[in-house]
Amino acid sequence: MPTSAPDAPARHLARPHRPVLVAGTLGELAGPRHGIVELPLRLWWNPHRAFDLDQPTMLAWMYENVLREAVRVDELRSYLHGPTLLRIWPELNLPHGVRAAWEARHPGLRRRVVGAHH
Repeated sequence: MPTSAPDAPARHLARPHRPVLVAGTLGELAGPRHGIVELPLRLWWNPHRAFDLDQPTMLAWMYENVLREAVRVDELRSYLHGPTLLRIWPELNLPHGVRAAWEARHPGLRRRVVGAHH
C-alpha cells in the first residue's frame, strides 16, 4: 500500500484522481468577458456546450466547469478572465478541493469570500 511522506505537500483534488490546476496569476486569465463561448467536449460533456457569459447563471456554470475540469493552464487562460473570477468567486459552487487550492495560491479570493459576508 503506497504511503506519502508526512512532509509531502497537500494535494487538492477537483474530484477523485483529478488534481486541481491553478493559474500562477489571476492576471494571466485573459478569457472572454461577454458573449457566447463554446467549451470543448473535454471540459463539458454535453451536446449543448455554448454558454452565454452575459447571463450570470451561465457565466458561473461555465467557470465552475472550467475550474473543476481544466488539466492544462492554457484552458484556464482561454476560458477564464481574472477580474471576472474575482467578482463571481463568492457565488461559485465548487468542490472543496478546488476552492482550497485556488484560495491557497490566490489569497485575494479568500478575502473576497470573507468580505461578501459583511
